[in-house]
Amino acid sequence: MSKKIVIGNWKMNPLTLKEAEKLFAGTAGLIAGDKKVEVVVCPPFLYLEKLRKISKRISVGAQNGFFEDTGAFTGEVSLEMLYDIGARYVILGHSERRAMGETDMDVNKKVKSAIKASFTPVLCIGESARDENHEYLNFIRKELEACLAGISRNSVSKLIIAYEPIWAIGEGAHSATPEEFLEMSIFIKKILSDKFGVEAGGKIRIIYGGSADEKNAGEFLKIGKADGFLLGRASLNPKKFNKIIQIAGEI
Repeated sequence: MSKKIVIGNWKMNPLTLKEAEKLFAGTAGLIAGDKKVEVVVCPPFLYLEKLRKISKRISVGAQNGFFEDTGAFTGEVSLEMLYDIGARYVILGHSERRAMGETDMDVNKKVKSAIKASFTPVLCIGESARDENHEYLNFIRKELEACLAGISRNSVSKLIIAYEPIWAIGEGAHSATPEEFLEMSIFIKKILSDKFGVEAGGKIRIIYGGSADEKNAGEFLKIGKADGFLLGRASLNPKKFNKIIQIAGEI
């Protein structure tokens, strides 16, 4: 069995490097010394190199990356550059990036580039709404197949799928139920097994990324069979973040 993984997505927070160092150190100081759970924090780009030196208990990752290595791409940061400064995980296809115009084709290029650069890609997928005719399942299938087009079964051993239903994200949103996640996880595993084979597809971890917290984490792990979490707001609170890590380590 693969280790559970808990990934914190700080998004565009905090405002200063000093605050980022304090938050990262505070988080690292609460994490138990055991190796039962992989812990990753994905801060804004400019904090990565500093934060990775604070603690070996937490791996650092990027929230995005560009698919070309170098060139005339003003404002972009390549995955090769991010790997060079210590990032080992990268979130790709987050709903907030997609809302700004990122397409499945863009995400597909980034996944390929991340694999080439030896990253562990965290591919985000999720529907905006659920309908009685279950068309959202077709949406997930098409999104997943498009984002993984042209990728071989030999390349997906480190891939992580983060299922983040868009309707369950954001302040005030209600989380999906563990049963809903389990249904979707089984469906995703079927797609992956069809594409990469049962052995390779079965090794890909599927984590939950829709408004999870310390209150419902246990049920998502026990009932939903989640392999971990992609956390937003909860990762900015060291006590809550650590509580979820503890829960993951006990299950």
